[in-house]
Amino acid sequence: MNFLAHAWLAGESPALVVGGVFGDWVKGTLPGALPADLARGVALHRAIDAFAETHPAFRASRARVSAARRRYAGVLVDIFWDHLLARDWAEHGEGALASYCAGVYRQLAARRADLPAPAHLALERMAREDWLGSYAGLEGIADVLARMGRRARQPNPLAGAEVEFVADPAGFAQDFADWVPDARRFVAEWRDGRERVEGAGPA
Repeated sequence: MNFLAHAWLAGESPALVVGGVFGDWVKGTLPGALPADLARGVALHRAIDAFAETHPAFRASRARVSAARRRYAGVLVDIFWDHLLARDWAEHGEGALASYCAGVYRQLAARRADLPAPAHLALERMAREDWLGSYAGLEGIADVLARMGRRARQPNPLAGAEVEFVADPAGFAQDFADWVPDARRFVAEWRDGRERVEGAGPA
C-alpha cells in the first residue's frame, strides 16, 4: 500500500499512523533505533504490505496491468488504490479528506526528531505539496508516477503509467472494494494480537 492507505488503516493511534507513513524508510530488524511505539507502527506497515501482496484482490489488480508494465504492477496498484481511497474518501473516511491529511502531516511533524534522517526531506515535501490529498485526482497520481520514474536508477515505464488505471477504472475499483473489509479485519486482528502479547509481558 502507499502512504494514504497505510495511514488510514492504522486507525486513530498517532504512532501507528506515523510508523505506517514512513515505514518504507526503515530497513532491517525492529525496533532498531526507533522508539517502541513507532517500531510498532512500522511493524504494522510491513504486515499490511505482506497481507496485501498475497490477497486475491491485489493479485487481480496486478493482472490488470499490461505486459509492458507488469514488472512494476505491484507499485502501480499501490498508487492506484491510494487514488481510489482518496477519490472516494466519503465512503471510507470521516470528515473532509483535507482535514484528515492535515492531521497526518501534524503527526509526522510532531515526531520528526524520532524519524530516520533520510526520511525528513521527503516527509517535509509530502506535507508542503500535499501528496496525500493530491491522490484524489488522476493528475496527482500522474505526478507521483513521474517522480518515481525519475528517481529510479534504471530506465522504466512509470511516467505515464496512469493510463493503466484509465484503461480499467471499474476493475481496479472493484478489487479495492473487495480488499478493504478484509484489510480492516486483518489490522484489527493484528492489533488485538499485539496487545495480548505485549499485555502478557515477560513470562
